[in-house]
Amino acid sequence: MTEGIGDAWRRASQRIARLDARLLLEQVCGCTHVDLIAHPERKLLAAEASQFDVLVERRAVGEPLAYLVGSAFFYGLEFSVSPAVLIPRPDTEVLVEQAKKRAQTYAAPRIVDLGTGSGIVAIVLARLCPSALLTAVDVSVAALDVARRNATRYGAQIRFLPGDWYAPLDAERFDLIVSNPPYVADGDPHLLQNGLPFEPQQALTDGTRDGMACIRSIIEGAHPHLLPGGCLLIEHGYDQAVKVRELLKAAGFSDVDSWRDSAAIERVSGGCLP
Repeated sequence: MTEGIGDAWRRASQRIARLDARLLLEQVCGCTHVDLIAHPERKLLAAEASQFDVLVERRAVGEPLAYLVGSAFFYGLEFSVSPAVLIPRPDTEVLVEQAKKRAQTYAAPRIVDLGTGSGIVAIVLARLCPSALLTAVDVSVAALDVARRNATRYGAQIRFLPGDWYAPLDAERFDLIVSNPPYVADGDPHLLQNGLPFEPQQALTDGTRDGMACIRSIIEGAHPHLLPGGCLLIEHGYDQAVKVRELLKAAGFSDVDSWRDSAAIERVSGGCLP
């Protein structure tokens, strides 16, 4: 005889956060928070109990909840995620907001999202700027599969291309290039914390001592892919804004600036071609 959902919830809450236990239980047995409160005696099926125990164990050793439930929220929307992609973070909303401001100055802006991952930036921009012509690039085919599913869910018309940064774009040029590239320095202790060991390392770090290799590649390769007056926006680490601005200025960008996230950290930097 398996236990009731209320007892299962209480038992799991002794190992993991109570909210996490609740969400995993709802995921497994298709119940709601109301069911847990109103009908705690409802029995878990044997298969449900077994699956729930596995998920609780995985959460207890630090695997992110988003991977266990298969989704995460960004900009008020729910997106599918898997271990092939980074879990969306609120910090990236700064990149979306700055891209939106620039995109809305064009009738039909051409936008490319480099290193799209789960597709959150491109998809949100497609919803905010319906006339935009969007392209999204990622070197990971598995990540692009996740991004395509998310785009289909929200009816976002986006062209997805596999490849490394500008490689699949040939000679195409855009009004706006946006990117949230790997920027964590190799050996940074944060890579061992808060579930990061479970996320795709190639999307977190470029393996260099300063974490700037991908950012440099994007900046140095931007000119041939920007239309006159076009802009480049890059998300970066908490301590990289000064370096990114220097690289942008050295590459001939004007109106170079940085923008802060909700924690007042300079999180996105960018500039425009003259």
